[in-house]
Amino acid sequence: MSDLLDAVVNGATPKELLSIELPSSYRAAYLRREDVGIFKDKVDKDVRKSLKVGNVDMPELAPNECVVAVMSAAVNFNTVWSAMFEPVPTFAFLEKFGLQGWYGKRHDLPYQQVGSDGSGVVVRVGSAVKKWRVGDKVVLSPTYVDEEDYGSYDDGMMSETQLAWGYETNFGALGEFCVVKANQLIAKPAHLSWEEAGSNILCAATAYRMLIGTHGARMKQGDIVLVWGATGGLGSYATQMVRNGGGIPVAVVGSEQKAEIVRTQGCEHIINRSELGLGKTGFRHPKAGRILGEAIRTLVGEDPQIVFEYLGAETFGSSVYVAKRGGTIVTCGSSTGYRHEYDNRHLWMRLKQIVGSHGFNYREAVETNRLISRGMIHPTVSKVYSLDAAAEATRAVQLNQHTGKVAVLCAAPSENLGITDYELRTRVGDEKLNLYRR
Repeated sequence: MSDLLDAVVNGATPKELLSIELPSSYRAAYLRREDVGIFKDKVDKDVRKSLKVGNVDMPELAPNECVVAVMSAAVNFNTVWSAMFEPVPTFAFLEKFGLQGWYGKRHDLPYQQVGSDGSGVVVRVGSAVKKWRVGDKVVLSPTYVDEEDYGSYDDGMMSETQLAWGYETNFGALGEFCVVKANQLIAKPAHLSWEEAGSNILCAATAYRMLIGTHGARMKQGDIVLVWGATGGLGSYATQMVRNGGGIPVAVVGSEQKAEIVRTQGCEHIINRSELGLGKTGFRHPKAGRILGEAIRTLVGEDPQIVFEYLGAETFGSSVYVAKRGGTIVTCGSSTGYRHEYDNRHLWMRLKQIVGSHGFNYREAVETNRLISRGMIHPTVSKVYSLDAAAEATRAVQLNQHTGKVAVLCAAPSENLGITDYELRTRVGDEKLNLYRR
């Protein structure tokens, strides 16, 4: 570990941090351009074969950027996609970004430091950064927006040049240091540890935009919301947000163990998909929508106004079928496949709508973090790995061997560090904060 990281871990003052030089290199989890193609014709694209951990060079800092000492990061499905080189190798994104002047050229390297969620301490700020200072404790938003793109002034996600940091850019969260734009920084929730704080924003803010923000389904009090994969990275936050907003979540899970987790979160209505009798075909079963719809009505007496959808090919036909007349299917992903099949009569004849949602803008990220900082939304970390084991952590997500979120300690030497507001932590309670770890 470098002298600068030692100082951060030991709580050095901003002045002391500034007096220590940035290291010329640091340890990170990265992919190599030369490995693109190693999974050709392979059935099991084992990400442990592509994701490496070792030294990478410290990049040059642009005026609107900051260097953050990463205490903890989290694994998301975009890291899995990157490490599988699917649906396209992310080096194609870096090459395209590299055409946009010297600041983009820095990203077009033979390797890519991945990761889109994290927490840490600011150790350097660019000359154009106004709000943030060395020593600030922060969490990191993965939305990478060009402030000179006019589309970003209505909604950052409408910018044609918007990118996902650590997926479509380099210098992501899975390393001892990372480089971010100043408008990716958000104040760290004081009652959370580094691994708890660094695992929320990507999934929680995505769920916020899908359900609550003005660009999504705009849930209202009393709405029935079907939440697929209710203990997954996205679903674990969606269930909380539905309850907080006066909605009625109906959680779909795959086991009684997962049912107990969402039950402890306060979700009363739970469907264990293994008990629906769909067999090996799962929700591709021709009568899956009808069977699911009957199960929902048995629980809550009506069809859902909103379906929270991110699984894609396997579930989308059922999602369109079960939504209430005039209801909304809001989707942000397709983890089981991108090509969806559904009976369009159930959409147009019953006046339903499909809303596409991608990521979130900076305001939505800050609003989500505010809910977390007030103890209203809780982290869903289930397991914590070391940086050396980043490939194993990514493999666990690839195989869906996890619930909630998987965290990776980068510079933090152990778990449960970084907490400064113990009073709020006590009020929130260990049962809520550590539910998924248990």
